Amino acid sequence: MQGLAGGIIIALMNTLGAALVVVWPDPSDRALDGALGFAAGVMLSASFTSLILPGIEAASEPGYPALSVGGVELAGILPVLVGFAVGVLLLDRADQWVPHIHVVITGRGGVEADESSTDAASDADAADARSGGEARIETDTATGRERLDADDARTASVLLFIVAITLHNMPEGLAVGVGFGSGNLGDALALMLAIGVQNIPEGLAVSVAAANAGFGSLFYATLAGVRAGLVEIPLAVFGVLAVGVATPILPYAMGFAAGGMLFVISDEIVPETHARGHERIATLGTMLGVAVMLYLDIVLAG
Repeated sequence: MQGLAGGIIIALMNTLGAALVVVWPDPSDRALDGALGFAAGVMLSASFTSLILPGIEAASEPGYPALSVGGVELAGILPVLVGFAVGVLLLDRADQWVPHIHVVITGRGGVEADESSTDAASDADAADARSGGEARIETDTATGRERLDADDARTASVLLFIVAITLHNMPEGLAVGVGFGSGNLGDALALMLAIGVQNIPEGLAVSVAAANAGFGSLFYATLAGVRAGLVEIPLAVFGVLAVGVATPILPYAMGFAAGGMLFVISDEIVPETHARGHERIATLGTMLGVAVMLYLDIVLAG
């Protein structure tokens, strides 16, 4: 029940961010980069204070039932590193998979950029969609490859952006569930609040992207942001159940969630916030996010 409540709370805070587009329909790139930088700082600090370090402590306790692989006992930091590596690999594969979602959603052919790789194309198209620019997307036709018209390109790029954000919300929901499943209520509450706070600018970013691409009214743009965060609820519950059924996997699960979140920070958020000349405000936002999460962790854990 705690995991379910935690998942609902962080999804509601994502909803709050998505709904901000109604009263703040056109935030400047500078403001959005600062807000996303804050989200990155919160996630960065939470990955260590609420996931990696508690995971190492749990796997270092005398009664921890460590697995043994090839004569090596997986205890202490090793289970966390194993989970961390799996989380990073899964998110990396998810990033490779995201561009192909366009075919499923729109029924069109492959998605590519004119002069860059598929991964760079999806990132560039997402940035173009958020800023209202023309996405550079092509499709296969009977006569060869043709560039989509501006409206179709913006629609496709925003769909990719929404799918990417949805996939990247998955480790956040899992992290909250694992936090509650660990039994440390203070750390779990700090992690829940931190992820909920950073969900606000993420929800706003999705809604702004949808609005700039012409996804109907601001109401429908808000719904696009809300849907991107709903995946966190079932994953929070799954995280609690997985840890509750098999306590030995707790350090692995914590490492997995941390690896996924740190991958998102490095691969998506930081490059996005440093792409339009607002590096300083984004960096200051990151530092503020780190400070807020450290404060929450100390106060709630104490």
